[in-house]
Amino acid sequence: EPSDSSDKIVIIGVEGVISGSAMDHSGTSMVDMVKEQLRRAGNDDKVQAVILKVDSPGGEVLASDDIYRAIQRFQKEQGKPVIASMGSMAASGGYYVSAPCRWIVANELTLTGSIGVIMSGYNYRGLMDKVGVVPLVYKSGKFKDMLSGSKKPEEMLPEEGQMMQALIDETYGKFKSIVKTGREAANKENKGQGKTLATDWEDLADGRILSGKQAFQAGLVDELGDWEVTVERALKIAGIKEAKL
Repeated sequence: EPSDSSDKIVIIGVEGVISGSAMDHSGTSMVDMVKEQLRRAGNDDKVQAVILKVDSPGGEVLASDDIYRAIQRFQKEQGKPVIASMGSMAASGGYYVSAPCRWIVANELTLTGSIGVIMSGYNYRGLMDKVGVVPLVYKSGKFKDMLSGSKKPEEMLPEEGQMMQALIDETYGKFKSIVKTGREAANKENKGQGKTLATDWEDLADGRILSGKQAFQAGLVDELGDWEVTVERALKIAGIKEAKL
């Protein structure tokens, strides 16, 4: 969107499944793309703010965390605000990357939340037995074939489930901490103008999907509105009247 103003607001999209894998033959990943665009926005003195346009169901934990850290570092080092604009979906990793933003705008019908961690797989040993396929496994330790779908259920050691659950719980704890830290930091920067986390917000952090309106009521979102509302908010936070998008 053009403007007579020399000021700029950069729009960075986080759309689709969040992944650290290359998106094309160039070897560039979504994480690389976001980091590079933030770098360019930081080096351009005319850029006054960034809008993170999120439309994602989530994805890889590490990739989401990389983007989260990049946004957090950008705001701290450059002093330029990042405003999250949630589209039709900003769930799980989509909320994770929004959490460090200075301000979060969602539509009432945005699907968000899904704060949690999941790891799943299939056990196909029963099917293998039916067709007469027997696995041959040689391993260096008793846990080397952990999560193998070819093991009989009764062959799975109790410790396997305990270890996997411990990993899930650790990552889940990190997810909740970045939500809490991000929202508290934003509220401090906004001098109380945005929403604060509801006292019972952790009750909603059980993996459930929330509408934008429910997320707003829980303090996970600062404002309800559309794209125009997001742009107006970015201008206001940046302290400018107009800008090129």
